[in-house]
Amino acid sequence: MEKVAINDVDIEVNPMNVHSVRRPISDALGFSDFAMNYFELEPDESFSGGMHTHYDQEEVFYIQEGTATFETRTSQPDADDASGETTSEEVREVTVESGEVIRFEPGDFQTGYNDTDERVVGFAFGAPKSKHDWEQLESLVYCRDCEEETGHGLELTDEGNFRLTCTECGHTFVPS
Repeated sequence: MEKVAINDVDIEVNPMNVHSVRRPISDALGFSDFAMNYFELEPDESFSGGMHTHYDQEEVFYIQEGTATFETRTSQPDADDASGETTSEEVREVTVESGEVIRFEPGDFQTGYNDTDERVVGFAFGAPKSKHDWEQLESLVYCRDCEEETGHGLELTDEGNFRLTCTECGHTFVPS
């Protein structure tokens, strides 16, 4: 058995500096099969920094204090397309208030943020792993070469920054 006070866990922020307080509880307690992160989001801060998915992990967010907004993006088959190929996307915005929980299954694109004037306190949980498999992450960002929003693979550089690679054209960049 192990226990820890949340305030005793060191703060580790996203390499894109999109939040000021993230405490990786799963690291502090040595989890292997379950991820748990504590967040405090000031106005205009976010949990992750952008629309993304984990193909190998479901994520659950519990909002303890305040109100968070999540955007989700799901692919919809075009009704006129006999091949069943995906040709359009539906973007939904969902408000999650104090005491509420939202779940994203593997492959769901989502991003969560604080667009209020009050602080948001919450937890992010993930399973079945406590660490990201970077090859199983995809972010949707604008590609300068493709000149549109496309899927990008992520990896961490030796300097602790994200490196994104367009899955369509292979263009690679490190966000500033």
